[in-house]
Amino acid sequence: MSVQATFAAALVDEWVKGGVTDAVVCPGSRSTPLALALDARLRVHVRLDERSAGFFAIGLSMASGAPTVLCVTSGTAAAELHAAVVEAHQGRVPLIVCTADRPPELHHVGASQTIDQVGLFTTSTRWSCDPGVPEESQVASWRPLAARAVAEARDGPLGPGPVHLNLAFREPLVGSAGPLPARPGPTLVRSRPGAALLDTPLEGRGLIIAGANATSDPAGLLLLGERLGWPILADPRSRCRLPGTIAGADAIVRTQPSAPDTVVLLGAPWLSKAVGEQVSSVAAAGGRVVCVDPWWQWTDPLAVVSEFHHVGGDEWIDAARQAAVPTDPEWLSTWRSYESVAQAVIERELSGELSEPSVARALARHAAVVEGTIMVSASMPMRDLEWFSPALPIAPAVMANRGANGIDGVVSTALGIAASGRRTFALLGDLAFLHDVSGLVNLPDVPCTFIVLDNGGGGIFSFLPQAGALEPDRFELLFGTPPSSDVGTVARGFGLDVHEVASAREFDDALVASGSARAPALLRVKLRGRAENVALHEAINQAVGLALA
Repeated sequence: MSVQATFAAALVDEWVKGGVTDAVVCPGSRSTPLALALDARLRVHVRLDERSAGFFAIGLSMASGAPTVLCVTSGTAAAELHAAVVEAHQGRVPLIVCTADRPPELHHVGASQTIDQVGLFTTSTRWSCDPGVPEESQVASWRPLAARAVAEARDGPLGPGPVHLNLAFREPLVGSAGPLPARPGPTLVRSRPGAALLDTPLEGRGLIIAGANATSDPAGLLLLGERLGWPILADPRSRCRLPGTIAGADAIVRTQPSAPDTVVLLGAPWLSKAVGEQVSSVAAAGGRVVCVDPWWQWTDPLAVVSEFHHVGGDEWIDAARQAAVPTDPEWLSTWRSYESVAQAVIERELSGELSEPSVARALARHAAVVEGTIMVSASMPMRDLEWFSPALPIAPAVMANRGANGIDGVVSTALGIAASGRRTFALLGDLAFLHDVSGLVNLPDVPCTFIVLDNGGGGIFSFLPQAGALEPDRFELLFGTPPSSDVGTVARGFGLDVHEVASAREFDDALVASGSARAPALLRVKLRGRAENVALHEAINQAVGLALA
């Protein structure tokens, strides 16, 4: 069995399901796996010259309205397609342009028919992808790749047009396909106004997982959950972590409660791997996984989504309420009992102790009372806020640089939020603070309190396999990276008022005192070691599991 042949056959099988009927193929060796798969399933038209083949494919797509697959080998063969790709772009003609490529080891070493094909048609495509040489470990992504290519070419937000798949293949290029991935690729339920929003009504047992930018109407989402009888797992950034929602989801799902039939994903994904595994288990059992995706981003890092609903969250929620079918009344009450138990355990485990989770929990409560905004750093601060902040009658605004998910620029971003007039609390680790210390130059006079968790380095790495696999000194050198600069001294040097915090009571008092400050200040929270923090997280999860059991 050839993995490359199976990959190519899976793409073609999904294209057939998407309504593709024709392919134009130009002779070439490197494109062999895809050419053979196309010839086995589609009506294939062989053309000698790639430039002519491109326009031949345009004619097919113009006549049928469906995307035509255009398959060529690597090198100048790919470059010859540029004129046709430009025409398809300007003329809004759907094409799936597949250029074969050499594997990475043949680039930059003088191999024949090898040019840089990534981004070859960038300004003239609706979408492009370079998935790399097919590997068996990537099988779950094959059908989603093919399904997206059809949808982007035919129904993209800019109208029909060409997409580009740059497909690298290794020798041997001839082989037999094995069994194709069983789970079908995702369907596009809505792509333009007037199309059906919910072809299949929401029914059975389900979960709604709300992330950042899920909705501008939290009350409407809560009403949908009540009408369906489905629990809402609410990320702090969603502004939906209100009474009745599930805040302790990370700890709860580790106990594997009864699996739902359907999961609806609204907004950005959670950071919790446990929540992600819950979604994956639903997909593996053949359940329905719906991603509401207003920005046409195809957000599916786990490759488990069965339906993409490309529509705004508020519009989707309104339509879903109309189509809601009440389900098992015990389902929602069971989840709410889980939540009650989990919150009681978390409160008990964190009570009176100064720790990273307790700081996040206390800050969420304080920000809600004073109507402040929390700017939270990536890595552990964001996770602790996601896992341990409670549901509150007034959900505080929570913001984060989660586009690329790095620790860069947190200090400056927090000051920018505060400059808008918001009372801002920045929750970040010692490394994130020092990483953007230049943001304190010419310190603006704005209401911003930096809460720096001083745990002696990068806390997130202590949760990863590297911590147990490496010698302690080597781990500290490469990952723990304890800073040699003193956070308090650095902050004072830039003119910040620094408050040293060593207990939970001191932290609460310092938060209250910071409310009257109109200039930036820093609360330096001196914590136990990173290993102790890992142990605390594990203890909380075990305690919740025991209580739920």
